[in-house]
Amino acid sequence: MQSSDSVVGVGRPPEPIRSPEGQLSPFGWYAEMREERPVHYDEQRETWDVFRYDDVNRVLKDHVSFTAKRSAEDGEPSSGADEGMPMLQTMITTDPPEHTRLRGFVDERFQPGSIREYRPQVERVTEAVLDDLEGRGQFDFVDEVAISLPVTVIAELLGIPAERRDQFKAWSDALVARPEDDSQEERQRVQDARQQAQREMGRYFGSLLQEREGGTADDLITLAANSALNRGEQIGFCMLLLLAGNITTTNLLTNAIWTFEEEGLTDAVRQGAVDLEAAIEETLRYRSPIQSLKRIALEDVELRGRQIQAGDVLTVWLGAANRDPARFDAPEEFRPERQPNRHIAFGTGVHFCLGAHLARMEAAVALNGFLERFDRLDADLWNCQPLNGLYGLESLPCDVSETGGSRDERGFE
Repeated sequence: MQSSDSVVGVGRPPEPIRSPEGQLSPFGWYAEMREERPVHYDEQRETWDVFRYDDVNRVLKDHVSFTAKRSAEDGEPSSGADEGMPMLQTMITTDPPEHTRLRGFVDERFQPGSIREYRPQVERVTEAVLDDLEGRGQFDFVDEVAISLPVTVIAELLGIPAERRDQFKAWSDALVARPEDDSQEERQRVQDARQQAQREMGRYFGSLLQEREGGTADDLITLAANSALNRGEQIGFCMLLLLAGNITTTNLLTNAIWTFEEEGLTDAVRQGAVDLEAAIEETLRYRSPIQSLKRIALEDVELRGRQIQAGDVLTVWLGAANRDPARFDAPEEFRPERQPNRHIAFGTGVHFCLGAHLARMEAAVALNGFLERFDRLDADLWNCQPLNGLYGLESLPCDVSETGGSRDERGFE
């Protein structure tokens, strides 16, 4: 029952949520499956779908029974490599002890203490992004803020020119795109584009890594270039960081504004009546930027009475787990004051998202700056279109007016 879908869960969506409407709001289907078929085998997609919080939590934490590797036999992830490009292993496609080795050299740089040191840099980027919107009463929040800001931040941390952000976005989009239909031609087109993006990224980062061997700069490419990782592993790290470092935060920012506007909470968040950081946590639960992840069974396992065989693929639905009524009171309601809020939007176990603390800090700085800068925000929720990949919006048109005032008066102290 082997599936070719990606481990990060961006393969074809199930039939009931394949339409644009279903992708925007899959939560009714989640509720039905959680109640009636919490562990269900989808013959068309060749995967077990897992919906309840406790089951998703178990699969993600048990790397002995369920692997993140793309092949249960040899663990080699598909790279689309050619022209001598090495096979790429990353921390999301390996298990301990390989995972520990691949993540260990950089883990300290993404802990809360280190992330706090990046805050002035994120504030500066936020201010520059918002300055570019000065005097404009209308713009697309996704294009102008949610994409621009995270890709600039991660580019600076990596030590690559943010001016190439359009290229970085194109690569990222290709790597997470889904086929528009089920035709063999469309699926091949998406696969070819994905492999081309991997080849181009591999050559780009390979060249930079070679240039920075022996360097003493503080950027993450230099850190990787002088680590004990081999060149293929270094390339995989850089590619993963660029991809995960902008797409997840882009969707978190977009989903937050989308939800604040939909719930009529934008002014309350702006005025401090609703705590921004708590609202971000509830956004992560309510509209998780990543809705599903893949795992492969390493041994025969029984899960809620269903017999899963070694080699079977599982799709664990974070978005369904985060609305499980067995874990959360009134899970279909957006409650910024929710405490405790033990969502698993960033995964759990050894694969808990490396950039979780950075994403939270970026979201807090960016949303604070954005809401302080604009005293009126009317988002066009009627024209929302889902991304063809991870969970978010293609666009979010906004009609705004500025508060004016100095940088310090807007909250950047």
